[in-house]
Amino acid sequence: MKTLRITGVPEHFNYPWKKVIARQPFLSEGIKLEWIDESRGSGQMNQALRENETEIAIVLTESFLKDFEAGNPSKMIGFHVNSPLIWGIHIPGGSIENSVHELKKHDFLISRLGSGSHLMAFVLAQRENWNTQDLKFKIVGNLPGALEHMNPTHPEMFLWEKFTTKPWVDSGEMKRIGEVPSPWPCFVIIASNAALNGFGEVIFQLRDLVYSESQNLKSASSTISEISQAYELNEKDLKSWFSVTDWATNPIISLKELTNSMGKMVKLGILKSIQKPEDFLIMDKVNLIN
Repeated sequence: MKTLRITGVPEHFNYPWKKVIARQPFLSEGIKLEWIDESRGSGQMNQALRENETEIAIVLTESFLKDFEAGNPSKMIGFHVNSPLIWGIHIPGGSIENSVHELKKHDFLISRLGSGSHLMAFVLAQRENWNTQDLKFKIVGNLPGALEHMNPTHPEMFLWEKFTTKPWVDSGEMKRIGEVPSPWPCFVIIASNAALNGFGEVIFQLRDLVYSESQNLKSASSTISEISQAYELNEKDLKSWFSVTDWATNPIISLKELTNSMGKMVKLGILKSIQKPEDFLIMDKVNLIN
């Protein structure tokens, strides 16, 4: 029996993957699917792909493209979420500040270098006209690490998906002082070269099963309650999240949108240059449109 490992953040975005994996659709072919929760974010998943610690990862778009430019040989086989990610801007709950404009220093807690919590700081800096040279970062690993390091006398910002952090905002441990959406579709499906060579067509069959599951979940009346139970999130909050979230349901990729997204990343300093799609896409397994 071979094991095909799929890694993603332990968040509600990945519920379609959990549903498909629970069915174990490839056992008759001698392949077991294994889901791995990675709370440390996309930077850690890029490393796992590089070091063959996972076959597939659901990674933030900007994080994968930056790591691809830096030498990650893995390939993108499609989008997982077409809509932007809404990042909450958080500071310690006991801070006297109530807005981004009240902060005297532009210091950030991040999961690790190259993760979305790091790269989205540059998006926020551009929006607020901050000098990116003034940004300072402290690596804390994940959400629990951020909570542990938060100090109201020295409020450092922590960017994280707003619905994931809401229980701690509601409890007063964190204060959300704003939001910043990613200027591009947020999650991509990445497969290592070893996975593509070792599992072949099964990689794309799995992707398409997830696309079908995502399509079903979009229209099912039970989706909100299912995700609420699976991730212990408030149904009212999930309805708000669901209304602005668009799971991908096919391997269609807009070349114009992808190029525009990379152009924005270059302006932000995330990428050095626009990458050639044929270098990081499996061209014959996606539907590239203009």
